[in-house]
Amino acid sequence: MSAESNYDPGLPIRLLHDRVLVQLEGSDGERRSTAGIVIPATASMGKRLSWAKAVGVGPHVRSIVTGDRVLFDPEDRAEVELHGRAYVLLRERDLHAVAAERVDTDSTGLYL
Repeated sequence: MSAESNYDPGLPIRLLHDRVLVQLEGSDGERRSTAGIVIPATASMGKRLSWAKAVGVGPHVRSIVTGDRVLFDPEDRAEVELHGRAYVLLRERDLHAVAAERVDTDSTGLYL
């Protein structure tokens, strides 16, 4: 798979090596529990992983394609702003899981 097939032409950059550019889903603000209870952003919680959408991948990324949902630790991130939008730049090895329709049910979808 060529690097160009994993590149979003709307992004003004070309990612190198094993880098993955993601856009966070939702916000870091308040959220709702499954019962509908509002949990404020200031509520103390244990370490929590975040979901994001991959919007660009480098040429050496093996398990992720643009459009995949990925799970990562938000404390291990480098933020970048492009055209007024906030993105997070990660290495493929910093991702904990991939959620995509192309992931087989027999496969864990994990990159270890």
